[in-house]
Amino acid sequence: MLENILNQVKNGELSVDEAKEYFAAFEDLGFAKVDHHRKKRQGFPEIVYGEGKTSEHIISIVQSLRAQNNQVLVTRVTEDKAKEVQNVLPELIYNDVARILYWKKQETPSNLPGYIAVIAAGTSDIRVAEEAAVTAEVLGSSVHRIYDVGVAGIHRLLHHAEEIQNAVVSVVVAGMEGALPSVVGGLVAHPVIAVPTSIGYGANFNGLSALLTMLNSCASGISVVNIDNGFGGGYNAALIHKLIQKGL
Repeated sequence: MLENILNQVKNGELSVDEAKEYFAAFEDLGFAKVDHHRKKRQGFPEIVYGEGKTSEHIISIVQSLRAQNNQVLVTRVTEDKAKEVQNVLPELIYNDVARILYWKKQETPSNLPGYIAVIAAGTSDIRVAEEAAVTAEVLGSSVHRIYDVGVAGIHRLLHHAEEIQNAVVSVVVAGMEGALPSVVGGLVAHPVIAVPTSIGYGANFNGLSALLTMLNSCASGISVVNIDNGFGGGYNAALIHKLIQKGL
């Protein structure tokens, strides 16, 4: 894409000012610069982090994004703030477990081959797991949810072994000591994205122990995102899933 634009400038088919405008494709709202070029560069539109933003900020940003994209995703939105946004934009859907507001131009089945497995160790980890699952779904992936299959009852995980092994990528969410991604990593032949959660007793250090366990895993093929970052896990999984469609 970059080379094509530069060649157009070189051949006189595109002016320098036009090229500069293309590369600076954002809308300045004053309080935010909405990146309309994100999808062309990275494959997915800009995602909005809702925490710390007012409902008015979110409404303006969403309206800007909707004008040029087929989907909008806003993470970390409280229920009260979501209601304020929906009063103005009733077409947005709110998932209260994932704390995500989203909109899709049309609800169509995923055209990507296969599915992402989102696996949660315990019921207490579901909020983070849902953030991963909804993120991946809004970005076009099919998701199989496999919840409450932690290592304290390993037979529950093994009951779903075939379903997990047939996924194209797994997002594994766990708190406490964070051992589940290592177990899954030893069972599958696809990438595993480990998501530590802040669930656990005192020595869990709000997810630090789970994070360190996952970083020190001896299972191959595991990558780790930050504590409680379900969005990061779901987004990375969706990227991997999309690459499969390209045959890469």
